[in-house]
Amino acid sequence: MKVELSWFTSTYSNSAGGNCVEVALAWRKSTYSSSGGGNCVEIATCPDRVHVRDSKLKDQGQLAVPARSWADFVAFARRG
Repeated sequence: MKVELSWFTSTYSNSAGGNCVEVALAWRKSTYSSSGGGNCVEIATCPDRVHVRDSKLKDQGQLAVPARSWADFVAFARRG
């Protein structure tokens, strides 16, 4: 499985360019995406958040939801 890292400056870094910490999100294709290359959702998990984006529109932004909400959503989707 190919993992794409997306680096960004942590909010704990200062704005003066001095003590900067960079962190990365490890994006992976969701197992709920289609295998035909059409509807692809990528997710990156963190301890308290799950980041979601469209694999075809990576530069169009992402949605970050609380990890518990994501777990509830996946459980709901599995029932459907």
